[in-house]
Amino acid sequence: MECLLGLLKVKVVRGLNLAICDPLSHSSDPYVVIHLGQQKVKSSIKYKTINPEWNEELTLSITNWTLPVKIDVFDHDTFTKDDTMGDAEFSILEFVEVAKKDITGLPDGTVMKTLHPDNDNCLAAESSIKLKEGKVTQDLFLKLRNTKTGELVLHLEWVSIPGMGH
Repeated sequence: MECLLGLLKVKVVRGLNLAICDPLSHSSDPYVVIHLGQQKVKSSIKYKTINPEWNEELTLSITNWTLPVKIDVFDHDTFTKDDTMGDAEFSILEFVEVAKKDITGLPDGTVMKTLHPDNDNCLAAESSIKLKEGKVTQDLFLKLRNTKTGELVLHLEWVSIPGMGH
């Protein structure tokens, strides 16, 4: 059995300038699917918007921190197959490494690591892993691939499991 390292709370905050999939309403009905290994979690559908506000928290169990988190955005269609609206992925390697450190006594707001956008990641802006109220958190702005337009805003938070050590 794989060892559970901890839980990753992924808050799907919002989408920005997503692709228009329905030419009639000049809009889309987007939802987000997040994959990590065999796990799959899904947001609700936001109707008739290309700037959806989800603010929904989805939780993934982390057993293998080398796997990337994959994200797909779809347009919900009632009668036909849902259209893809782009995808992205991000590594949790640095995030979990910071989460495993002893953060006792460090002040709130301490920036533990800053990641920069480059050709190997989907970051749309620099992203800091920092301490917030004793928890390791990260805000991610992801540029969607395989689409003309669209960004996704996510907020990560690490949940330690008592007895699993740091």
